[in-house]
Amino acid sequence: MSAPDLVVIGAGALGAATAYYAARAGLAVEVVERGAIVSGTTSAGEGNLLVSDKVAGPELDLALLSYRLWRGELAEHAGLWEFEAKGGLVVTTDDAGATALGELAGRQRDAGVEVDVLTADRAHELEPHLTRDLTGAALYPQDSQVQPMLMAAHLLRLARGLGARVRTGTTVTGFLRDGDRVVGVRTDRGDVAAGHVVNAAGTWAGEVATLAGVEVPVLPRRGFILVTEPLPPTVHHKVYAGEYVASTQSAGEGLQVSTVVEGTASGTVLVGSSRERVGFDRTVSLPVLRELARQALRLYPTLAPVALMRTYLGFRPYCPDHLPVIGLDPRAPGLAHVAGHEGAGIGLSVGSAHVLVQALTGRRPDLDLAPFAPERFSLQGVA
Repeated sequence: MSAPDLVVIGAGALGAATAYYAARAGLAVEVVERGAIVSGTTSAGEGNLLVSDKVAGPELDLALLSYRLWRGELAEHAGLWEFEAKGGLVVTTDDAGATALGELAGRQRDAGVEVDVLTADRAHELEPHLTRDLTGAALYPQDSQVQPMLMAAHLLRLARGLGARVRTGTTVTGFLRDGDRVVGVRTDRGDVAAGHVVNAAGTWAGEVATLAGVEVPVLPRRGFILVTEPLPPTVHHKVYAGEYVASTQSAGEGLQVSTVVEGTASGTVLVGSSRERVGFDRTVSLPVLRELARQALRLYPTLAPVALMRTYLGFRPYCPDHLPVIGLDPRAPGLAHVAGHEGAGIGLSVGSAHVLVQALTGRRPDLDLAPFAPERFSLQGVA
């Protein structure tokens, strides 16, 4: 069996998207995953494809590129991963929040986002069950959703159809080197030589980078989701409080809770979101669950008598400057990274993979990758 052009470490959303775009570009690809496919963060996500929660800058540019890919060249596969163009509705319940939301919407509009600032009455027409205490709202038609496990699984299936191979139950234990250059991976099931290696290991990307002797400070950030019993149509958009945008940009290690409520095709309602730096602690925190429920009821009082069916948790791959790591690593030639997207990895996966594969194949990426450069942390002295 000939050596692949590219080994991708990780079979979650980022690894699957990278395998797909690399195989489509004509590269021989092998994916290695220590567990089962989609067994990490992707399995605990909501599948958000959002532009509304991003401020003007590199991440928003990446989100808009990803949106064009989801709605363009990937649209023929939309049914495979239950793509839903539900739109996002950001709401606020105080005057200061309404002012801040209007200012944010203006900056986003200047950056290419479709957004309409609404009155409270118009917001209630779109979401009749919302609290009557609204002071303002903004509608983001580009916000969408996919089923994340289906998305990653089908991208891997499409990649296999283009010749890619996928190894599960295979743990990377080190890297093959030719001098300074990375030329493959060592695993607990044998060595795999390759022209390039991509670190798409999610919350474990920092540990994988350490095996190559480089620092990529990706850390886990735990979050919980509540799932209600199935209901008649109740929440029609992805609805969240304006404070959510600030929480996604925060570097705080302590608990942060900001309301996100959305319905699903099955009738359940998902309630989030929480963020806290507790390592990989999987302990269920009842105080966090209560706070999620309390804040959800502030936006949707009609949910008060509804039963919770279950809860689940996951770990977002967090970077200190809130930008993902995308690109070739000059500290270890032959190694590239696509990781650290925190809670935006599903939505940004296809754009990230698209530009990374462009770089890997010597083409000029559609976005400037300098803000996402792996070596930026060394240059900034970030520990």
